[in-house]
Amino acid sequence: MSTALVLGGGGVTGIAWELGVLQALQEAGVGLTGADLVVGTSAGSVVAVQATSGVSLHHLLADQLAPAGTSQEVKAVFDPQQAAAALTKLIEGAHDERETRARIGAMALAAHTVSEAERMRIIQARLPVDTWPARRLLITAVDAHTGELAVWDGTSGIPLTSAVAASCAVPGIWPPATVAGRRYVDGSVRSTTNADLALGHDVVVVLAPDTGPGLNPASQGLAGEMPLLHAHSQVLVITPDDAALDAIGPNPLDPARRPAAAHHGQRQGQALTGTVRKVWPATTAG
Repeated sequence: MSTALVLGGGGVTGIAWELGVLQALQEAGVGLTGADLVVGTSAGSVVAVQATSGVSLHHLLADQLAPAGTSQEVKAVFDPQQAAAALTKLIEGAHDERETRARIGAMALAAHTVSEAERMRIIQARLPVDTWPARRLLITAVDAHTGELAVWDGTSGIPLTSAVAASCAVPGIWPPATVAGRRYVDGSVRSTTNADLALGHDVVVVLAPDTGPGLNPASQGLAGEMPLLHAHSQVLVITPDDAALDAIGPNPLDPARRPAAAHHGQRQGQALTGTVRKVWPATTAG
């Protein structure tokens, strides 16, 4: 029985929440990080690298529980509703999904942000390793010029840190990342989860801090990917409950919210252990 773990986007609070869920499940003996395939998008790309690095989830979670100001994370001013309104106007009249994504990429290329070098320092600080894991890991991004989806793994010849920087390049907030001479934006511009990349696996567990359209108002997001997955796989989707959403707050790019998000991820992971154990093979190691 083949397994896939899909880790979706959701900002720095999404990283904390996902690690909380994973750590609680692993502590209960359900090792999702031992999946045959791990798919990471945006925040999920960070968690995917962290969780497959060999560093203990307990140690990784401790970093999320540390007080604000003890890491290199920088708070970004981001209002999801305002961003959605601006992006909706931007993509009006686009002929297809590729053009929609290319318009968002063009906006990102023109935006005034911190330098790529400064952003890369933050990404590097998040990652405990700079080499691809032995197991199969997919990281997603979107070509800022063409709008095409990019999917990288350990065979792509792309530096791991560059792939993550691209996957986390929120348009208008962070600079598009340069990878092999091209510029890329956040993988959430295509989908917050890109869960369809897990097609072909018997069991798929999705951790989705954000189940909506994410950074592309025209995207169907996870809802558009579920029918095909359900037709071929046993799928379990885990999302923040109301208490977790309150703890995460309105700005997913606020590092001060990480400890609360992590705590609620742990709480949900503990509560969902029985549910996850029913679908996840007991032989899958974490």
